Amino acid sequence: MFAKDIGIDLGTANVLIYIKGQGIVLNEPSVVAIDSETKKPLAVGREAREMLGRTPGTVHAIRPMKDGVIADFEITEVMLNHFIKKINGKSFLARPRILICCPSNITQVEKNAIKDAAERTGAKKVFLEEEPKVAAIGAGLDISAPCGSMVIDVGGGTTDVAVLSLGGIVNSASIKVAGNVFDNDIAKYIKDKYKLLIGDRTAEEIKLEIGTVFPKEKKEKMEVRGRDLVTGLPHTITITSDEVEEALRESVYIIVNTAKNVLEQTPPELSADIIDKGIVVTGGGALIKGFDELLAHELKVPVFVAESPLTCVAEGTGILLDNIHMLEK
Repeated sequence: MFAKDIGIDLGTANVLIYIKGQGIVLNEPSVVAIDSETKKPLAVGREAREMLGRTPGTVHAIRPMKDGVIADFEITEVMLNHFIKKINGKSFLARPRILICCPSNITQVEKNAIKDAAERTGAKKVFLEEEPKVAAIGAGLDISAPCGSMVIDVGGGTTDVAVLSLGGIVNSASIKVAGNVFDNDIAKYIKDKYKLLIGDRTAEEIKLEIGTVFPKEKKEKMEVRGRDLVTGLPHTITITSDEVEEALRESVYIIVNTAKNVLEQTPPELSADIIDKGIVVTGGGALIKGFDELLAHELKVPVFVAESPLTCVAEGTGILLDNIHMLEK
């Protein structure tokens, strides 16, 4: 049994694993449920996510990744070990080479932490690549050509904005405003306006169901259940897509302004290429309705959502694994 080369998109919200020659073999939430008394993991991934906000006192459902970097080293190691065993990535004879993606502007200490966690799962060699670059490759952009490509990768913990040319990042920005912040914004809005307390999962469901960032003619509605802060009893309200747009407005404009700043620092020749080719949006945030329209309206440049925004980074690792000799240089 030979070692397989593995690509990992180690995200704040989800972990995706790509095996060379097989494609994406795992896509699970990055959540671990821990028994707080024995400190033993009880569930990892989808099973643990079901427990979020629903655990008894002794069980804690933890997201070990925060803002694209490792917040809890031991739990991240447990999670990676579990996922790699699940896909039989560890064979008895050989150890795999692992390619992991990280946000573009993280520190060397944070990079080393990600590398260490992967090495401790039994990797022979660990490569780190910047997420926006891998997302652009996965979205089908030819970043090796001497012309500008721009990608906005809106994940769970971070949004990475980058302009690429000749296989490298010309300039980039990484901010900690992304999917998780959107969920918090929705929960806070409902708490302030309706005095209703909702959990993270409900907030995420609202975002996916009726979330929009560009006001539309057609208004959507959704029933939301939570705990009334005044009476302390369960209560149901109806929320509209316009209210969600209002809740998300501030955070979304932080992303828009970050993209503007990156464009302002881009050499004029590359700016001309971006006007021709447009900007590609990847990551889960790309699925929020009207996000591409808002960006196109504000940046005055065509904006396209990648074909499968959620799996772009994982697919990009697959393309890079096929050219692993380039990484070894």
